[in-house]
Amino acid sequence: MRTLVVSDLHLGGRTGVDVLRHPEAREPLLAELANTGRLVLLGDTLELRHGPAKESLAKARPALEAIGAALPAGAEVLIVPGNHDHALAAPWLDSRAGRPLGLETRVKPQTASALARQVATWLGDHVGAEVAYPGVHLRDDVYATHGHYLDPHGTVPTFERLAAGVMSRIAGSVPDDATTEDYERVLAPLYAWINSAAQRATSDGLGAGAGRAGKAYELLQGDGHRPVRRRLLTAAFPLGIRGVNLLGVGPVSADLSAAALRRNALEAMTEVIGRLDIAAEHVIFGHSHRPGPLPGDELDEWRTPDGAQQLHNSGSWVHEPAFTGAAGAASPYFPGTAIAVGDDGPPELLRLLTTVPDPA
Repeated sequence: MRTLVVSDLHLGGRTGVDVLRHPEAREPLLAELANTGRLVLLGDTLELRHGPAKESLAKARPALEAIGAALPAGAEVLIVPGNHDHALAAPWLDSRAGRPLGLETRVKPQTASALARQVATWLGDHVGAEVAYPGVHLRDDVYATHGHYLDPHGTVPTFERLAAGVMSRIAGSVPDDATTEDYERVLAPLYAWINSAAQRATSDGLGAGAGRAGKAYELLQGDGHRPVRRRLLTAAFPLGIRGVNLLGVGPVSADLSAAALRRNALEAMTEVIGRLDIAAEHVIFGHSHRPGPLPGDELDEWRTPDGAQQLHNSGSWVHEPAFTGAAGAASPYFPGTAIAVGDDGPPELLRLLTTVPDPA
C-alpha cells in the first residue's frame, strides 16, 4: 500500500501563508492522493493558534473536503496532531492521564475531540479516519511523528524552545530514559495555555503565543529594509541570548544561519529518538518546515551518530518569504513537499509545487 505523508499545512490561519487555501495550489497534491491508499496528516494540519477554533475550521474546510474527495474509497487517513493543532487530541489525552501513551496510540476521531470529529467528517465517509499520537509506525522500519518533542532539546531561541525551557524548570526536564508522558508533562501545559489564549484573541490580531518566527528572522537576517532597527536588534540579540542562558532556560544560541536551523532540528530530533528508544530504521518528522534530505545535503547529517537510523523531514505547505528569500522555489523552505512510503525501500521525498499563488 502506498502511503503519502504531508505535514505543516497550517490550514485556517490568519496570516494567509497556508498555500492550500488556493485551489490551484491543491492540484498537484490531489493528483498524488488519487493513487494513495493511506494519507498521514503529520501534525499542524490546522492552525489553531491564531484565533478561535471555529474560525480556523471554517477556513480549512474547503481544503479538507478537497483532500478527502481526492482519496479513493477505502483509503485510510491518520491524523497525527502536532503542536499547533494539539487541541485535536487534548481532551482525550487529558482524560487518559495515568495510562501509558507509548509511541503510537490510535483512537476514533470522536474519541479524540470534537475538532477531530469535524475534520474526519469533512474528509468524507468513504475513507477511514483515525487519530494517532504521538506518532505512527507505517512499517516495521518506518516511524512518523510530527517532531514537536524536539523543542526541549533545540538551541534556536524560538518561542516554543524558550517556553519549553521555562516549563522544564517548573515541571522538571525530560530525562535521558524518557517516555512520551515526560514530553507531554513539559509541553502539554504550554499548548493548553496557547490554545486558551487563541480562543480569546481579538478579531484583528493573533493569539498570544502564535509566534512570528518569520518576522523575527527577517529582521535579524536583514532584507534591505529598516536597517537601523535591524542593527539595534542584531546588537541586542546576543545579550538577550546570554541572559536566557544565565537564567537556566537554555542553552540556546544566537546563530540563526540556515545551517544552524537545519542542524538544530536534526540534532534535537536525534535526541528524541535516543531518549524514546525509537528503533525504526527510518524516522519521518515535520515541524521545522525544512524538508530533507535534499540534493546537496550532507547525508551524514541526516543519520543518527551510530549510522543506524535515517531521518526524513516532510517539509511544509506554508509560504513565508522571509525564509525562502530571493531563492524562490530553489529555497529549501519552499512549500509543497510530501514523503511517499511504499511497501519496501526508503521513503521518497516529493517536491510537488514549483510556484505559489499570490496571497489573497
